Amino acid sequence: MILSKVLTRFLVVLSFFILLLSPLSLYAAGQDETTDFLSDDFYEDTADVAPETGDPLEPFNRAVFQLNDHAYTYIFNPVAKGYSAVVPFDIRHIIDNFFTNLEEPVVFINCLLQGRFSDAGSTIVRFLANSTIGVGGLVDFANREIGLEPVEATLGETLGVWGIGDGFYLVVPFFGPSTLRDFTGTVIDSLAMTPYYTCIDKWSVKTGIYAEKTTNDLSMHIGEYEDLKKLSFDPYIALRNSYFQYRKKIREHRVFPENE
Repeated sequence: MILSKVLTRFLVVLSFFILLLSPLSLYAAGQDETTDFLSDDFYEDTADVAPETGDPLEPFNRAVFQLNDHAYTYIFNPVAKGYSAVVPFDIRHIIDNFFTNLEEPVVFINCLLQGRFSDAGSTIVRFLANSTIGVGGLVDFANREIGLEPVEATLGETLGVWGIGDGFYLVVPFFGPSTLRDFTGTVIDSLAMTPYYTCIDKWSVKTGIYAEKTTNDLSMHIGEYEDLKKLSFDPYIALRNSYFQYRKKIREHRVFPENE
């Protein structure tokens, strides 16, 4: 009985930290099929995006980067690899569709706040179509049959549209690369998702749901972080530049869905 309780608590804690680590691979999750780490164009593109935001906390950020790197390498990446070995890719893609659909209302609100009314309309149509014909979001019916691609819109971008600056570059423990403004937006966006889980009483079940989402995300991008490290003289700078490159694509709405 005692052993069972200890094991249960360990799994819950592990799931919680898997949840927190998810944005460590944010740049990987957003890479579209045209990104080539071996191309000179990739490094030319990233060379001029990082200076937009200062990095006054670089010593601290580097220390946190090392912490996150070790946690990812020795704990979370092996978990994601084991998960991908057990769960077929098609099933993982369906799970990804489901959680993406749950995020659509938050995207819709951010589109409205940014004045992107056309994107807001597309997003709400996607949500209604996928929630019904798409069987609760398991199938991206709106993209496949109607041609409505997923739209990216976060509160961090909304605050930027409103004229609020980044503040400074920040590497958050067990979270990854961000800026003060974007991290604040991410926290608020995440809190906006909580109504979906209020009907669940057990916090361990809620944690398990979040952990499943995060582990599934990581399993879709195994090896990409390692590739970036291998091709970089300074992985810290490479990850920082990659974060800003991906964010630039997001803000220009140039990121397209994968695995269509």
